[in-house]
Amino acid sequence: MYLQQLSVINFKNYTEAELNFSEGVNAFTGNNGAGKTNLLDAIHYLSLCKSYFNPIDSQQIKQGADFFIINGTFNKNENKEAIACGVKRNQKKQFKRNKKDYQRLADHIGLFPLVMVSPYDISIIIEGSEERRKFIDNVISQTDNHYLDELIVYNKVLINRNALLKRIADTGRYDPELLAVFDEQLIASGNRIFEKRKAFMENFTLIFNKHYQFLSENAEQVDLVYESQLLQDNFASLLKKSTERDRALERTTTGIHKDELQFAIHGMPMKKFGSQGQQKSFLIALKLAQYSFLYQQKGFKPLLLLDDIFDKLDDNRVTKLMQMVSNNDFGQVFITDTSAGKVESIFSRIGVDLKLFKVTGGEIDT
Repeated sequence: MYLQQLSVINFKNYTEAELNFSEGVNAFTGNNGAGKTNLLDAIHYLSLCKSYFNPIDSQQIKQGADFFIINGTFNKNENKEAIACGVKRNQKKQFKRNKKDYQRLADHIGLFPLVMVSPYDISIIIEGSEERRKFIDNVISQTDNHYLDELIVYNKVLINRNALLKRIADTGRYDPELLAVFDEQLIASGNRIFEKRKAFMENFTLIFNKHYQFLSENAEQVDLVYESQLLQDNFASLLKKSTERDRALERTTTGIHKDELQFAIHGMPMKKFGSQGQQKSFLIALKLAQYSFLYQQKGFKPLLLLDDIFDKLDDNRVTKLMQMVSNNDFGQVFITDTSAGKVESIFSRIGVDLKLFKVTGGEIDT
């Protein structure tokens, strides 16, 4: 699978642009603010129905315009697939595949899998556990349509249970029957999510370790550990034991919404003890493992988008990384960087063809 063509109208800083891509490596170069990353985000829209950086669709519309349109043509199994996304102010987002509207956007997720690596991903390491759960959920959702539905169900029940706990605290009237109903629903959904996360992490951890050791040339010992309360006890027992605490705190304190990923280097937390280069290598290894997992599960190669990834990596790791993503285990790659000369030099050194796009203030030269 690869993206043959992309066109945008009134998207971010672009009035209009149309690009044709190589099946291999494509690079967007130009100064900061020129619009390189915006092109990656347009590709992200085509694959995952949303921006990678901003959840509010209307804020992607070019200033002064009333709408944006993104069109793309994918080649998948030698068949052409036309994907179109349109957003008008104060109207519902439209998404079409081969000119047919989707009834549910969730049905599109996973058809054209994609992995984005961006400087913003540092939040996975330095922010709270919610960011790391989102990472797990994003990967699994692209390979399992039912997983996303299960998450929606779980979160709705969780909101209802927390509202009941607050009402009990406010009124002083305990309602064990209704609480039991919510518990039963939460357990059923939570157990299914837990089993999928656990199975995913058993596979994913092995893939991650392979990628990190390649990037670091086995120079560093890192650990990626999945932690869940459900690994120690069953969900029903956990909820029963925490009932009084939940009532006191007016929220549900046990469940898969408390799952965590622990990142470590040489046995110490990566967040505190990893250098910027080590943290970036860790993130890249995570995303490359995501790519390998999607490839393994889908049976074809996803798109790989690398946004400004050369910064804070030494030359050796940059070369190793580019060698890795340019080999047969990876498919179409999109890269952004401020220096066309640097990108050309890297790929010339490793003997890989490159299609270069120079971006200047929303204008593109090839």
